[in-house]
Amino acid sequence: MDMRPFSPPGRAKPHVFAMNQRDVEPFAYFTERNFENITQVHELPQELRFDMKVVSSVLPFKVNSYVINQLIDWSDIPDDPIFQLTFPQRGMLSDEHFELMANLHRAGATRDQIKEAANRIRLELNPHPAGQKTLNVPHLDGEPLPGLQHKYRETVLFFPAAGQTCHSYCTFCFRWAQFVGMTDLRFAAKEATQLAEYIRRHPEVTNVLVTGGDPMVMKTHKLEQYIDPLLDASLEHVQTIRFGTKSVAYWPQRFVTDPDADDMLRLFEKIIASGRSVAIMAHFNHYKELDTVIAREAIRRIRDTGAVIRSQSPILSHINDNAGVWELMWREQVRLGIIPYYMFVERDTGAEQYFKIPLIRAYKIFREAFRHVNGLARTVRGPSMSATPGKVEVTGLGEVAGEKVLALRFLQGRNPEWVGKPFFAKYDDKASWLTHLRPAFGQEKFFFEQ
Repeated sequence: MDMRPFSPPGRAKPHVFAMNQRDVEPFAYFTERNFENITQVHELPQELRFDMKVVSSVLPFKVNSYVINQLIDWSDIPDDPIFQLTFPQRGMLSDEHFELMANLHRAGATRDQIKEAANRIRLELNPHPAGQKTLNVPHLDGEPLPGLQHKYRETVLFFPAAGQTCHSYCTFCFRWAQFVGMTDLRFAAKEATQLAEYIRRHPEVTNVLVTGGDPMVMKTHKLEQYIDPLLDASLEHVQTIRFGTKSVAYWPQRFVTDPDADDMLRLFEKIIASGRSVAIMAHFNHYKELDTVIAREAIRRIRDTGAVIRSQSPILSHINDNAGVWELMWREQVRLGIIPYYMFVERDTGAEQYFKIPLIRAYKIFREAFRHVNGLARTVRGPSMSATPGKVEVTGLGEVAGEKVLALRFLQGRNPEWVGKPFFAKYDDKASWLTHLRPAFGQEKFFFEQ
């Protein structure tokens, strides 16, 4: 790889858009301890407020001033998709769990009593799906490396300790266990020295995904301390640094008006100047998140550094389980220069019962949206399940030898030999996850279960 520095493709331009007070409002966030302030201002019904209080004592809740003031339509509560995306809802807990917690609140239980009951429930919600704590943790000299995951050959995930929160929490998030204060459930690395050494010994690793939480909650100088070791010439096999972030949707000020916004863009340019590429793995769950002036300015400024923005989201009941939503979102992303990347399936963790939809319905929604966009948007893949054996995409429905089947293939696999390999499952209009499916054609097991 040619590691010589080069002139970046273009520096982010100064603020040329018309800012208003809402664009530059100071960052403020609300959690279960102070969300009464929001709900009273917007005159939400007392029953709804109590439900949210109960659910937020188990699942993490955090929302910021930008989401509240610019993204939520308060005249459409509780159906507004961004409200569903950020505020806890009654159905996110099972009836049994909800009543247990509700009774504690009604009885005036202490905070410790509520926390103890909540922790027991959390452990029942599959807090680390797909073997994250058991199968994905790499080792260096025989010792496990905290804050790293290495599931697929070419990709290492890095969880910097300073980035284990978000500007706002998504109610569907499969990383919810990072945010509930249970230390044993968290992934976090305090520094990047072990990461760099591990990658040095694993030349098959071509990209590092910095994730969390959200790395963009960190000040630039702190994030740079994690990134700099990855730019060493001895790690030239690392071709791409990826950042998993919701900040472009939830706090675009991070790239526009924050005090170190320009510094963050310079960091992207620094990575690119080292001979690597930067990929912003942006989470957009609805086209409304693209519809503010400052979000579009953030996208423009990021792209001006030479970084590429790719978009991914799960398909979610109550939020985006409609082909028209995906079509509009993909069209707008392409217009803004974002590459549609993944439609995921809601993972089997946390509040999955509230958000999950059958795989067959997910595929039909995907196909309907996919066929109405042009080729530039058809970079998107899905619906895809990030399951224990790998990323499995539903590619079609059909009939083979008189049997109705789902066609699937591996986009990624724990065993690289599985990648791209097609297989078939029995048609099941209720299945919402890989483990719900059974092999077609009389087979007892799928090939990856042998």
